[in-house]
Amino acid sequence: MTLHHTLTSHIQKAVQELFGIAIEKIEFQATRKDFEGDITMVVFPLVKALKGNPVEIGNQIGNYLVANVNEVAKFNVVGGFLNIVISDAFYVEFFNTIKSNETFGFVTPKEVEKAVMVEYSSPNTNKPLHLGHIRNNLLGYSVAEIIKASGKKVYKTQIINDRGIHICKSMLAWQKFGKGQTPESTGLKGDKLVGNFYVEFDKQYKKEISELIAQGKTEDEAKKLAPSILEAQQMLLDWENGKPEVIELWKTMNQWVYDGFSQTYKNLGVDFDSYYYESNTYLLGKEVVQFGLEKGIFEKDPDGSVWIDLTADGLDRKIVLRSDGTAVYMTQDIGTAIQRVKDFPDVGGMVYTVGNEQDYHFKVLFLILKKLGFDWADSLYHLSYGMVELPSGKMKSREGTVVDADDLMAEMTTTAQKISEDLGKLDGYSEAEKAVLFKTIGLGALKYYMLKVDPKKQMMFNPEESVDFAGNTGPFIQYTYARIQSILRKADFDTSISISGLELHEKEKELIKQVQLFPEVIQNAAENHSPALIANYTYDLVKEFNSFYQQVSILGEENHDKKVFRVQLSKLVGTTIKNAFQLLGIEVPERM
Repeated sequence: MTLHHTLTSHIQKAVQELFGIAIEKIEFQATRKDFEGDITMVVFPLVKALKGNPVEIGNQIGNYLVANVNEVAKFNVVGGFLNIVISDAFYVEFFNTIKSNETFGFVTPKEVEKAVMVEYSSPNTNKPLHLGHIRNNLLGYSVAEIIKASGKKVYKTQIINDRGIHICKSMLAWQKFGKGQTPESTGLKGDKLVGNFYVEFDKQYKKEISELIAQGKTEDEAKKLAPSILEAQQMLLDWENGKPEVIELWKTMNQWVYDGFSQTYKNLGVDFDSYYYESNTYLLGKEVVQFGLEKGIFEKDPDGSVWIDLTADGLDRKIVLRSDGTAVYMTQDIGTAIQRVKDFPDVGGMVYTVGNEQDYHFKVLFLILKKLGFDWADSLYHLSYGMVELPSGKMKSREGTVVDADDLMAEMTTTAQKISEDLGKLDGYSEAEKAVLFKTIGLGALKYYMLKVDPKKQMMFNPEESVDFAGNTGPFIQYTYARIQSILRKADFDTSISISGLELHEKEKELIKQVQLFPEVIQNAAENHSPALIANYTYDLVKEFNSFYQQVSILGEENHDKKVFRVQLSKLVGTTIKNAFQLLGIEVPERM
């Protein structure tokens, strides 16, 4: 039972005995630094029901707690706030119950609990993954891990956009300018090779537009009449009609991209349990539209197109089937969601990791699924995130000005190498060990910098700032973990004994209090779909440990029990850092 739960039950009993009133909720907050106390009860909400002065009420409850609750050592009242001082014995006992728990804070999923499916990445197969995809992947993967740690079964998935005019553009450019190039013949990753031809198409297309404008066409006319776009549109029709040579080229070039993506995912440290492909799902949902028409949820216009009117819900009319009977993205997303629950019957909710430009789309999608009567529609969540920008501005795929994900990861590793070498702390490392360390630090810096920001916020990514070994950064936290491992290696005495009856140093108590918060932080992060809560909790824990390290002797302590306790406490903090970083997909080095 947590301290919150313990105190809540005792305060409820106190109020019942002292005032003859039953209360349900007690509000707690952290005690302000300038007052003595470990936890503060907010008295103001009770004043109306108890009909008294907040200071008097606080004193009466405080006296009751000291007299009747072993955990409470003393108290003080400031205004309407009851500051409660918890006994050292409580913290030592709590510490001893969790010190050997390697997964403290994690909840094992129950078989009866409904699973959650988390979708992320979902790239187009016409270009490599870029900086924006990195934020998407890191957010989706981390949220999946956090939800899993909170006690739910999780499936990680993505839908790959492997069809459409954009795919045909790359295919057409390869046919025209590729000269039979392959990833093997060029030494390029397949996704990069295909991406080059997407850029090549755009160059050719723009050139044709300029020529047509010079011949007197308007810009809109030129865009529609340019030979390249007409050929790409024809190729798309050929694909939809199953033309063998087009299908064969499509399969070949897509496979190049999948192989390239696979390498990037492996380097980034993310994975998936299932894959959906737009080429298989774009027809899904059409039968659902028919069902919706019969139920009066959808309506057919005179031209044959099918719509849903959501104006009564504060939205607008949304098309779900074109007049020629072809599906739109909304139709596909409706069908895919239903298909996923068929494929994974234990799924009771889904998280879609998609940029905030799609906020409206998901409002409509979730509402439609709800109106269609699916009970799991109430458990759908759009993990909407802001765009990532660089100091140099926005990225543009067609113009080839994106920050490539592979290049960025390599750059981060190189930056970590340079800083590590400048700090000169690599004595005794083999070249292989150095390479692993540089990658661990570089990727840790990248991931932490991306995840410490609230997902909803737009962010500016500064690579050099992220690899700083001081401040709220991944390397700073990794360095603290490595420092703890160094302490444990130097502890040449038995640290397995259980210590009790200690009078705690203020810094020991603060550190235990910070560790104690971890389970609650995991639950809050899962509920809010926010890795930032885990990241910033870990930074606070590390700051608290470094303050402890600077002010309290650990291995130099003369009292044996205190020395053992402090090593045990250091180990628990290290385990918590490692587990928190695991939820962010970040590795920790044993030494730095």
